[in-house]
Amino acid sequence: MKILCTICARGGSKGVKNKNIRVINSKPLIAYTIEQAKESKLFEHIVVSTDSDAIADISKQYGAEVFFKRDAKMASDTAGKLEVIRDAFIRSEEYYNEKFDYLIDLDATAPLRDVQDIINSFEQFLDADNDNLITAMPSRRSPYFNLIEQDKDGKIFVSKSLNETILRRQDSPKTYDMNASIYIWKRDTIRNNYSTVFLENTGLYIMPEERSIDIDSELDFKFVEFIMRENDAKR
Repeated sequence: MKILCTICARGGSKGVKNKNIRVINSKPLIAYTIEQAKESKLFEHIVVSTDSDAIADISKQYGAEVFFKRDAKMASDTAGKLEVIRDAFIRSEEYYNEKFDYLIDLDATAPLRDVQDIINSFEQFLDADNDNLITAMPSRRSPYFNLIEQDKDGKIFVSKSLNETILRRQDSPKTYDMNASIYIWKRDTIRNNYSTVFLENTGLYIMPEERSIDIDSELDFKFVEFIMRENDAKR
């Protein structure tokens, strides 16, 4: 069973400048994900896809492999992540001259995941025989209760309606927030799928909120740094 790990990290982040290599709690952000991948002992190769020489250099220092530079068109604000991951997978099969049975992509901006999350999500994926798997946490807000929209006339309404009135959030259907932490695919699924992670046989692995923060802003960065320091203090 051959498993490839990809970590996609472009250099042009706008929400948090240079976030993938910005130091957080004494290490570059991307280092945490590389170290988790190595510690899981699941992977034949850990490949970083980037357009940045600085990200490439730091990734190599922490033990990842960077054998290509991502095309500029796949490093723009409008490039879809699925296309980038698929590109890295196909390039890796060509470069290493082997077929990988599975692909696990780990997002560099989700450093609070636990190594066991990687292992357990993959075991769940295999047990369920999914075509792909995504990770998420229980939603803090419900589209059936307290997520609202406003139409062009200014009318406000709950995003999703039910036949019965929901008086408590706890009584609404369970919903989840994708946390952009772990994505898993079978080989044929990632090679042949161009557009969406939501397939007929997509698995869902639930993670707690404290391991699910995806850094997309300065506030996220501060939250993650605080949690890391709290976790270190408990060890």
